[in-house]
Amino acid sequence: MKSITLDYGKRCADESDKVHNRWHPDIPPAVEVEVGEEVELETRDAFDGQITPATQAGGLLHADFSVVHPLTGPVFVKGAQPGDLLDAHILAVKPASWGFTVQVPGFSFLRDVFPDPYIVKWNIKDGYAESAELPGVRIPDSSFLGTIGVAPSEHLRREVLRREEELRGRGGFVLPPEPKGAVPAREPIASDGLRTIPPRENGGNLDIKQLSAGAHLLLPVFVDGALFSVGDAHFAQGDGEACGTAIEMRSTALIEFSLRKGEADRRKIRFPRFERDDYFAAPELAAPKRFVAATGMCLRDGVNESENLTLAARNALLHMIDILIDRGWSRQQAYAICSVAVDLRISEVVDVPNFVVSALLPLAIFRE
Repeated sequence: MKSITLDYGKRCADESDKVHNRWHPDIPPAVEVEVGEEVELETRDAFDGQITPATQAGGLLHADFSVVHPLTGPVFVKGAQPGDLLDAHILAVKPASWGFTVQVPGFSFLRDVFPDPYIVKWNIKDGYAESAELPGVRIPDSSFLGTIGVAPSEHLRREVLRREEELRGRGGFVLPPEPKGAVPAREPIASDGLRTIPPRENGGNLDIKQLSAGAHLLLPVFVDGALFSVGDAHFAQGDGEACGTAIEMRSTALIEFSLRKGEADRRKIRFPRFERDDYFAAPELAAPKRFVAATGMCLRDGVNESENLTLAARNALLHMIDILIDRGWSRQQAYAICSVAVDLRISEVVDVPNFVVSALLPLAIFRE
C-alpha cells in the first residue's frame, strides 16, 4: 500500500514535499497511485499544530490564518485526465486521541454576536470525545475529512481569482492569495495559489459530515493525474459547523480511487457530488430518537426579509443557543455545542416570504 506519513513534530512548511496549504495546478505530486490502489494518508489538524493542550483562549487572538488547512498530497492518480470524474472512496478515517473546538474572533457564522475567543479541548477515547470545558457532554465518533479535493486547472484558478476579487470589491468576505505562510513558499505558487477557506468546483473545504468512511466523493478532474489532497479531519460536526470549527484533529485516512472516464464532460458535472450505500453514522446518530429543535424564519427586528435563508438559519441557531442557555450552559459553551452536534436543516423554501430552517440537537450527547 502506498502511504504518506508525517512528522507531527514539524510544521507544514517543513514537509513541503508531502503537504501544502494552497490550491495550485503546479504543486508536484507527493505520491503516484494506480486506479484501484489504496493509499494511506496521515493528515495534520486544520491549524497546523498551532493549538495544543496548553493553548489558552487568549492565544487564539494570535492564530495565523495564513497557514490553515495543511493538505496531505497531492496524490497523482494514473490515467486521470481533465473531463474525467474521480471517485475517491473513503475507506476509513482513523481519529487522533486529542482534538479541539475554537471560536476565533471575526470568523464564524455568528461572528458579530461572539466577539471573544473560546476553546474546548477534547480527549478522544473508545469512540467518544469528552471535554472538561463541557462537562456531561459525550460526542460519539463521526470522523470525516473536512477538506478534500483536486487541483484546479490554470483556467479555473484564474476564474476563481477573478470572481472572488470582484466579490471582495463589493465588500464580501474574501481571503485573497497571500504568500505569507504559503506552502509551497516558492513563486509563483505562493503568490498565486488559492486559499483553502472556501469550497469551490474542485472540492476543498466542503465540511460535509456525510463524507465519513464508506462515502464515494465524485470530483471533476481538471488536470492530469487529478492531484488529489486531503486534510482538516473532524471527529464530529453538526451540519453547519456554526462556530467555525468542529472537533478538529489529526487523522489517518485510507482512500481508494477509481475513474469514470469522460463522465464529468459528458454529463457536464462541474461541482462535487457524493454517494454512499450505507449509513454515514450509526442510525441512532443520523436520525436521533430523542432531540430538541428550534426553528428560524427570515424575520429581523419586525422586518420581513423575504426568502432570506441565511437569516432563517441565523435565527434558528440563536434560538437553539437560547435553549441551551436555559439548560445551564454559557453562551460560548452553547455555541460550541451547536458547532459540533447541532444540525441546521432546511425545512422549507417554498412558503414565501418565510423560509424555515430547523436546528436539531440530539439529546443522546448529554450524559444522563
